[in-house]
Amino acid sequence: MATASNPRRPETSRKPSQRKSHPFLRLLLSVVIVALLLALGWSGWVVHRINQIASQDQAQPADAIAVFGAAEYSGRPSPVYHARLDHAVSLYQRQIAPLVITLGGGSNRDSGQTEGGVGRDYLLAQGVPYAAIIAETNSFSTSQQARRLAEIAHEHDLHHLVVVSDPTHLFRVQQLCLANGLDVYTSPRPALGHIDDYDLSMRYFHEILSYSAMRLELSDSWLHKWIDPKGDD
Repeated sequence: MATASNPRRPETSRKPSQRKSHPFLRLLLSVVIVALLLALGWSGWVVHRINQIASQDQAQPADAIAVFGAAEYSGRPSPVYHARLDHAVSLYQRQIAPLVITLGGGSNRDSGQTEGGVGRDYLLAQGVPYAAIIAETNSFSTSQQARRLAEIAHEHDLHHLVVVSDPTHLFRVQQLCLANGLDVYTSPRPALGHIDDYDLSMRYFHEILSYSAMRLELSDSWLHKWIDPKGDD
């Protein structure tokens, strides 16, 4: 008995679907990758320079010692500012320079106090003569302090300056001073206990952004207020 044969269905070849990526998306992805690589390379170079300057104490005989301001609380220097001022006192006692310049203004919430004025009062209490101190009280950022320092140096015929600040801060301080025509030697304040990884990372992050803003000729005031509203650079 003949059986009816089922007709064979033709086999169709199934090709995996191929999604074509849009040329604009490929270009955008390439640009993002290149930008990230450039940002990483730039950040790595800045960190290297920060560490390079931070590891050196260039203090040597000069015309003046300049202390970059940091936060003050009701007329008392913050621990960071305290350490900077103590280092300046030590340099003065070693006769590195006959003059100490304190830098930094104040805001409305500082009850009329300024970083420069508080620094001057602290130096007086440590035995530095009034005639050996210049207090600058009108600057509100590192870049403004560097500009005011250049003006003071010009007014008082100061040619060589030792600048005092935090280790991670000094590379930017040095570059700002050079941009303002100053001849400076950097001298980092001593470390204050242990700095945890987060705080250290934030300091580097702050300096990378601030230095990048400086090179792009952008104001660093917004960074100063955003990252460190009380002024502990």
